[in-house]
Amino acid sequence: MGRLAWACAVVALWTGAAVAQAYKVETLVPGSAFHGVHGIRFSPAGELWAGSVAGQSLYAVDPATGKVRLVEGPPKGMADDIAFGPGGQVVWTAISEGVVYSRKGEGPVEAIASIPSINAIAFSRDGKRLFASQVFGGDDLWELDPTGRKPPRKIREKMNGFNSFWPGPDGWLYGPVWFRGQVAKVHPDTGEMVVISEGLKTPASVKFDSKDRLYVIDTATGELLRADLKTGARTRVAQLSTSLDNFAIDSRDRIFVSNMADNGIQEVDPATGAVRQVIKGALAFPADLAVRVENGREVLHVADVFAYRTVDAATGQVRDVARVHALGTHLEYPTGATAAGDEVILASSASGTVQVFKGGKDPAMIVRELAAPTDALRLPDGSLLVAEVAAGRLSIIDEGKRTLTEGLMAPVSLALGPPGQVWLVEAAGVLSRVDLATGAKTPVATGLRLPKAVAVGPDGGLYVLEMGARQVVRVDPATGAKTVLATNLPVGLVTQPIPLAGGIAVGPSGTIYVSSDVENSILKLTPP
Repeated sequence: MGRLAWACAVVALWTGAAVAQAYKVETLVPGSAFHGVHGIRFSPAGELWAGSVAGQSLYAVDPATGKVRLVEGPPKGMADDIAFGPGGQVVWTAISEGVVYSRKGEGPVEAIASIPSINAIAFSRDGKRLFASQVFGGDDLWELDPTGRKPPRKIREKMNGFNSFWPGPDGWLYGPVWFRGQVAKVHPDTGEMVVISEGLKTPASVKFDSKDRLYVIDTATGELLRADLKTGARTRVAQLSTSLDNFAIDSRDRIFVSNMADNGIQEVDPATGAVRQVIKGALAFPADLAVRVENGREVLHVADVFAYRTVDAATGQVRDVARVHALGTHLEYPTGATAAGDEVILASSASGTVQVFKGGKDPAMIVRELAAPTDALRLPDGSLLVAEVAAGRLSIIDEGKRTLTEGLMAPVSLALGPPGQVWLVEAAGVLSRVDLATGAKTPVATGLRLPKAVAVGPDGGLYVLEMGARQVVRVDPATGAKTVLATNLPVGLVTQPIPLAGGIAVGPSGTIYVSSDVENSILKLTPP
């Protein structure tokens, strides 16, 4: 028995599924080292550490070469901001978990604080005190015990987004006020707050260099600015792309800026404004995919978590449509994508929104206050069907909102079925047919291993991406019979509590497109 035949036989025995002649698997869009990049900070050894929230990973980067090594993977590697303290201690904030992690040297990772939506973190200049702030899901500033033995002490509440801050020469904490477009300082003992500069769009981070010059980045405009401590006047140092996240200054006063949409880091010479790309990805963190035929070509629409992008399915060329926190758009963090006619519908489980785009960089419609929507469909009657994973239900939105069916086990993906029906995938392992009139759910295939996405092929078959099995299977909608089309795919990086990324789309040509959360790439699967 040949190696391929033997491998296929093993897969068939393991899954109970038939195995088709192998599809040709190619990389359409190349991958990258990060899975979204946020807080960055120089270690005492001179490495540039970088955190990823969606990828739940902590990395170290050689600033000269851009070479990346993984420091801590999922789930404890989730890092929105990072700080280095005395005795070889490093701490970081897992914002989605509400946990501050700590590690000394090569020791174990330990949780030292639990605060919802904990975001920014920094030690005092002498390294004796540790401070952290909540942003988005909370709005307070805290002092933490670096050992985790004492409970956190609240310094000030209702900060309006005191994001990535830095200790100043006077002992105050200087930081951006995200939601008010300001730079302010806060006294760590009294909580007194004084505005230093205002009139920014979305300031994200501030830092001092070795000469105590204050710098700030504006994520909405893509600017790196120097701010005068006395007057608040600002001078542009460099114009970068929008969706900036954070920055770090090394011992030589070189400035390194992270960009979440570019999935990259740039070095800026503050004297000349010259910019060098240290590392960059073609995509940010590709989650779901939708495919349309445009001008005779298959085009992918990618929910790229920190951007909405299109990809030419023939050439792999990537084009930006919109970026998060950029001036002139209102893109949320998209993780689900479907297409219908001239619309692309993006769901954001992080922000609880569904957005409808019609060719522009700003949505034509936004539905808010949803319970972590993972996918949304435009139904033939013009209403929207939304899968709300946090509530375990499908909701229909037209003039108002009503529940179609509930009691679901992690609904993650939807596809239009025959008239009056839709296909539903639950991460618990079930593919079902749902009646749009009654909400009745009829299982079609069970025993799927952590399925993330479903798409209908031109042959009427259902194509499912199984993150737990790292494969694509075709499910016969009439019998539920499963056929493995491609296996051992680079998917399944983050699977807890449910997969965030990973998507599938099938073009009219029969070509299957899969987003890889392991590689940060898009794969093209061509039928034999």
